[in-house]
Amino acid sequence: MKEGGDTDAVTLLTHFGLTQQEARIYLTLFSHGGLTGYEAAKVTGISRSNTYSALSGLVEKGAARLVEGTATRYTPVPIEEFCGNCIYMLQKDAEALNHLQPARKKDSGGYITITGEKHILLKMRNLLLGASERVYASMSAELTQRILPELLQMVKCGRKVVVITDRPLDLPGAIIYCTEQKQKQIRLIVDSSCVLTGDLDDGEHSTCLYSSKDNLVSLFKEDLKNEIRLIELTKGKGQIG
Repeated sequence: MKEGGDTDAVTLLTHFGLTQQEARIYLTLFSHGGLTGYEAAKVTGISRSNTYSALSGLVEKGAARLVEGTATRYTPVPIEEFCGNCIYMLQKDAEALNHLQPARKKDSGGYITITGEKHILLKMRNLLLGASERVYASMSAELTQRILPELLQMVKCGRKVVVITDRPLDLPGAIIYCTEQKQKQIRLIVDSSCVLTGDLDDGEHSTCLYSSKDNLVSLFKEDLKNEIRLIELTKGKGQIG
């Protein structure tokens, strides 16, 4: 690990509630086996006042502990333990919020735009994990690989999974249709009740449309049925895992 922590590690640690300075010092504690505030400031080049403030924050957030002695030293909590504790507490908070959230009115079934690759992939994941009956997906094999764990979970739970893609997939129990090369377009129908469609080819500028409108769901169902019929007529039924 680089002195002061590399950029990627610092960024990831900010996802667990640390500031960038706290993350840098946290990683530095690992590199040097625990340090006093003075030593941490000297190694990182961060001012002493900011270093002591960051060390105090690390202790408060459960990422470091005090080692009493002639001079107070700070030792880092193992990353697995620190992150695990953060996740555990977030899960407890999520459970509490589920009980405290206001009653929600039924959605009007409008058209919702989802932007950004991360948010689109998370929406796909949640749709698949929440499916009770079936999913029909049309997308490239490269994109399908990114949701493969969720598709495998659906098959394991006895849900019907049909995928139209551009090359064979290792997805036992699913029905796979292979067709011509697909671009990074997503077409996903879950439980015949909602649709997710759009492009995932431009990072944070990727955009998808999500809707539970009956007319849009019916339109996409018919479109996928026609694509499957065409594949069956021209190539025969695809791989059945």
